[in-house]
Amino acid sequence: MAKKIAIKKLSPNAKKVIVLGCMVALLAVTGVLNFVLNDRLGSSSEPPVNGGATVETFFSSYRADRETARAEEFSYLDAIIASADSSESVKTSAEQKKLELLANIETELVLENLIKAKGFEDAVVTMSTNNVNIIVNKAELTSEEVSQILNIILGETSYTATQTVVVPYQV
Repeated sequence: MAKKIAIKKLSPNAKKVIVLGCMVALLAVTGVLNFVLNDRLGSSSEPPVNGGATVETFFSSYRADRETARAEEFSYLDAIIASADSSESVKTSAEQKKLELLANIETELVLENLIKAKGFEDAVVTMSTNNVNIIVNKAELTSEEVSQILNIILGETSYTATQTVVVPYQV
């Protein structure tokens, strides 16, 4: 004869407590893993070159943040273009802005590669309507190095020297 197994339903509060308990446990595990992995990275026998992971993390993080912001901007512009509520002039303006962003992305990539070709380890370039900012992976820049970078910017863009900001990256 088959026994009937009674299944007790959990109250909404009990479910919340279980979910909260699981989240606290995951948070604790994440903290322990973070501590262990950071300890292993910190005890590396090789000394980092020019700040090592910190520099690499800054430049890659900067690029990732820039890409994320641009993706959001493209998404916003696409929503305006696709919206039935948008007027034709607004759609045209959004399409123009999208084309400008694409041109800026391409130009920034070219500028970054040209700066690296001049012997700099890494650089990020960000362009806006008013100025262009360049962050170079070097603690200090000589006037000759700034001049090299400025020549690249002036040769490849329509920005003037007063609209160009060159910043050395210091760890």
